[in-house]
Amino acid sequence: MTSRYDLLAIDLDGTLLDSTGTVPLAHAEAVERARKAGLEVTLCTGRALAESAEAIAAVGQRTPVVVAGGAMVCDPVTGSTLHRATMPQAMARPLVEAMHLAGHAALVYKDRELAGYDYLVVTGDEDFGLDPVTEWWFDFQDVGVRTVRSMDEDDSAEANIRVGVCAPQLGADRVDAAVRAMVGRGELDEVSSHAFMVVTASEKAGASEPYVIYECLTIEAHKWHGLRRLCAHLGLDASRVAAIGDQMNDLPMLQHAALGVAMGNAPDEVKAVADKETAGNNDSGVAVAIDRILSGEW
Repeated sequence: MTSRYDLLAIDLDGTLLDSTGTVPLAHAEAVERARKAGLEVTLCTGRALAESAEAIAAVGQRTPVVVAGGAMVCDPVTGSTLHRATMPQAMARPLVEAMHLAGHAALVYKDRELAGYDYLVVTGDEDFGLDPVTEWWFDFQDVGVRTVRSMDEDDSAEANIRVGVCAPQLGADRVDAAVRAMVGRGELDEVSSHAFMVVTASEKAGASEPYVIYECLTIEAHKWHGLRRLCAHLGLDASRVAAIGDQMNDLPMLQHAALGVAMGNAPDEVKAVADKETAGNNDSGVAVAIDRILSGEW
């Protein structure tokens, strides 16, 4: 096997998962080939640990995983958190306010190990309800949710990881404008944000239009940050990482990894920063990439 890489990081939605949201057999078998060849394999996703459970089971994942867009490194066997990039309450509050100003309930993702649940839904004085996609997603994934009207009711600030919304494109654009206005005033200098299309949930939830996930994290919380933390935990050299992804939140790991592979279904902005391009997630793209890595071609 090639000696160029010690760790292979694979994104979930649009990458390891096909358009139905499941792990194709070809991908699961390729992951096993990589392990047998001596590569450590991790999953590196914007999802929470609880939301990744099905994919973790499908590939028999036991090595720690990078979740929440790089903000957390978790043990998939015990569920324990090995690293977290916490968002201070002083940062979370104005972000929640921005989402309310744009007309949406705010979703504050929490470290379940500390909070005892996954999402704090903050509805605001206007009592904004959940969008249909998020409502379906929470039910489908069986995540722990607590609903409050104000951040004054938040009793687990130390567990804050990120603040976001799920909304149609126009709604996400309004949220982005509200957040950028706060950044312009210097209130949120240490915040990073990104948006990406919901891959499968919009259709399954019966939404009449595509939905976008818009998320804000601390500026240090990104997938490459999480991978560096994981490498330190495993005693691996971060300069020997290969990564496969398809979306804007994959950019940091594709840019900094020794080998960054973009999926064929990735947008042009992602392909532009990658070293290589593989087939799409419905065409065994992860398997194609793994076999080229193992052969030494990549």
